[in-house]
Amino acid sequence: MIRALTTSALCLLPMPALACRLALLLAMDVSSSVDAVEDQLQRGGIVAALIAPEVQDAFFAADAPVALGVYEWSGRYNQEILLDWMMIRTPADLLNAAEVLAASKRSHNDFPTAMGYALGFGARMLERAPRCDSKTLDMAGDGQNNEGFGPAPAYREFAFEGVTVNGLVVNGADFEAETGLIAFYDGQVRHGPGSFIVVAQGFEDYERAIRRKLVRELSLPMLGMIPSHGPG
Repeated sequence: MIRALTTSALCLLPMPALACRLALLLAMDVSSSVDAVEDQLQRGGIVAALIAPEVQDAFFAADAPVALGVYEWSGRYNQEILLDWMMIRTPADLLNAAEVLAASKRSHNDFPTAMGYALGFGARMLERAPRCDSKTLDMAGDGQNNEGFGPAPAYREFAFEGVTVNGLVVNGADFEAETGLIAFYDGQVRHGPGSFIVVAQGFEDYERAIRRKLVRELSLPMLGMIPSHGPG
């Protein structure tokens, strides 16, 4: 009798909320090398990617939700949050996030590329993210660091333990050069276990690249899968 009553009482207890499986933070480059047309291609590319069927499938591949945030960056003190942490539980949540980004306005257009400061800003934002099983920061950009400290000091000084940093390279004329933007992202920006970079051939290719990148980041890991680190 006592056992039956205990079982009944346990059934009445509220079930724990599903854990967040991933805190995903997207960082957009709005430095002076990105003109107005390119900024629209970048901003519109993220919006289109978020509502693409394959990306939606990846967001909802598991019961546990994904926390999503987006900010833009350029100079040392020029970072602005476009989408503060939003828990994506339903397609309506994802559409809402896309609409917020579609309505966003560029905050700066005349500052250089302060990659270290941008990474530091992302690390601080991830520190106040919802509690999730894993954390990923996406750094997108069309140029190398040219103001302030670079990625290496940022990774030493800020809280990047347990954070994977992937790169989206918006590449120009130095495609597949041994030195240049791709090498910079692969050797200095990409960070943490399973990290990778994806290359967009100009901002016209941004939507395809970010769509591919999101699917890869959001897809559930497969047992025995060997991590890939190079350009995707």
